[in-house]
Amino acid sequence: MASDRTRFEFTVHAVDGKARTGEIAMRRGTIRTPAFMPVGTAATVKAMKPEAVRETGADIILGNTYHLMLRPGAERVAKLGGLHNFMRWDRPILTDSGGYQVMSLSDLRKLTEKGVEFRSHIDGSKHMLSPERSMEIQRLLGSDIVMCFDECPRADRPMAEIEASMELSMRWAQRSRDAFDAGGEHAANSALFGIQQGALDEGLRGRSAEALRQIGFDGYAIGGLAVGEGQEAMFGVLDYAPGMLPEDAPRYLMGVGKPDDLVGAVERGVDMFDCVLPTRSGRNGQAFTWNGPLNLRNARHAEDTAPLDDRCTCPTCANYSRAYLHHLQKSGEILGAMLVTEHNLSFYQQLMQAMRDAIGDGRFASFAENFRRDYFSKS
Repeated sequence: MASDRTRFEFTVHAVDGKARTGEIAMRRGTIRTPAFMPVGTAATVKAMKPEAVRETGADIILGNTYHLMLRPGAERVAKLGGLHNFMRWDRPILTDSGGYQVMSLSDLRKLTEKGVEFRSHIDGSKHMLSPERSMEIQRLLGSDIVMCFDECPRADRPMAEIEASMELSMRWAQRSRDAFDAGGEHAANSALFGIQQGALDEGLRGRSAEALRQIGFDGYAIGGLAVGEGQEAMFGVLDYAPGMLPEDAPRYLMGVGKPDDLVGAVERGVDMFDCVLPTRSGRNGQAFTWNGPLNLRNARHAEDTAPLDDRCTCPTCANYSRAYLHHLQKSGEILGAMLVTEHNLSFYQQLMQAMRDAIGDGRFASFAENFRRDYFSKS
């Protein structure tokens, strides 16, 4: 770890419309924005070695508080030297708070003002996850960017429930802030992000943003999207939500998304993203390219000697044909998942770099137009 680096410093280098590019300087390294964070749920980015993830161009990865709490356990990770040492990743790690599991595992939990009592999906054991415990787990893991604990309701819930959930999340945000600040050396060397909630309601989003401003955070996430509402509704929220958050802090859209989601969100002022899609798709034979996604299990690729994408510079595209990747997928070979995952993560990082370059050059609008033309050309 470089001791001469700052704890957390966000600098915007260029703005083009609402899109912006910059850097987040932290002790373990610099994060170029807009940034895409590969998801390493259980201390691993699936089908990838840590050094291979770095070679794709990733500056930061994401770990999951809930899953690491259950297995192998935060206390065990701390005993083994922290998450960075445990998984051999020496650059920044953002950990989510476990709040998303409050929603996605709703059949296994009991929600109260104190927090959430979970029943483990692994062995049925009971666990209590509160703002204080979430901060403790993320401290034990050694997270560089800590997310405050929140609840993420679906957008189709009654408005009274969404409002009550947002208000609960803001109370939990203050408790997260207090617990994080009590974290001693870890708090002095890491950052805390707040999470805006409010589903699809502009008024609730505004109230949430103001509450977070009053508490004060290093960065601000836009939560409660990409949970089934569709791209049009999501973009409708992003037309105003990023502008409600402080300009001098990074804005992070959680759990998004498809390549065209990323371009549209950057267009609306978002700086950071994470999503399981490129790795999950890689394991299931879907490759993302500049001309749209490819289903490698399709028979039309069986004798195709072309690379996945002739504009891509990744090792998969440099060395393997679509025909070979099709064969690996049809045969159920592990190498197929590895190679397509490597390509997908590389493509996502190349897309982020292309957006950073376009913003810096003042040509983001034309870049976005050309991207959509090429990406949707087959459909």
